[in-house]
Amino acid sequence: MSTKTEREYERRRYEKWQERQAKARARRHRNRVIAGSLVAALVLATGVVAAIALTNDDEPAATPTSSPTAPANAAEVPDPSLAQGRTWTGDIALTQGDLGIELDGAAAPQAVANFVTLAGDGYFDTTKCHRLTQEGIYVLQCGDPTALGTADPTTGGTGGPGYTWGPIENAPADNVYPAGTIAMARTGNDGSSMGSQFFLVYEDSTIPADTAGGYTVFGHITSGLDVLQAIADAGTVEGTEVPVSDVIIEGVNIQ
Repeated sequence: MSTKTEREYERRRYEKWQERQAKARARRHRNRVIAGSLVAALVLATGVVAAIALTNDDEPAATPTSSPTAPANAAEVPDPSLAQGRTWTGDIALTQGDLGIELDGAAAPQAVANFVTLAGDGYFDTTKCHRLTQEGIYVLQCGDPTALGTADPTTGGTGGPGYTWGPIENAPADNVYPAGTIAMARTGNDGSSMGSQFFLVYEDSTIPADTAGGYTVFGHITSGLDVLQAIADAGTVEGTEVPVSDVIIEGVNIQ
């Protein structure tokens, strides 16, 4: 695929993403208006107000290749209150099989609100998990909309949703990320560079903290770790960290 074609693909994908965001914001606005009207009616009727409530070459897979750059019309960072301080469950459907997941909205509200919002808008659908590390750190990195599945490994690692956020949440004090961990990728030494990219740990990994700290852990895999291990066992394209077979996210369902 030519560079021009890739840029056009990315432009169309971003425009569709913006359309979905605009519709989502409109829905949220309507819901707030409706909720406000109901509360006002309740106040009039009863007088009671109800409230309804990775850093360098040694740590490649925990770090996007570069910081995503937010365009002038960047989408908004989802409000952490959307995580509702609760546990979310669901699955990530990969071409190789499904991963059951559980997200901790209490420990990492911003990360969970971000992931749940993007998933609900179909942002991750048909994106490629572009990076697999097999030495020292054992992770599969996903969530980059510009990872188009081309033969060029440099096409993955730089994309994001048009915004970045921080600070780091729920990073392990001992720098150990057990197998099954789901955590946010970010630029080295920058705790406010998180966007949409995340990594799935398939084998216990020690990822040293940098000057910004560790990496935001926002969930874990509850089933399908064998699927992730099989992807890792298949290996990478020689001389790269690209999985030997394309790993495509077919969809993400969160409840």
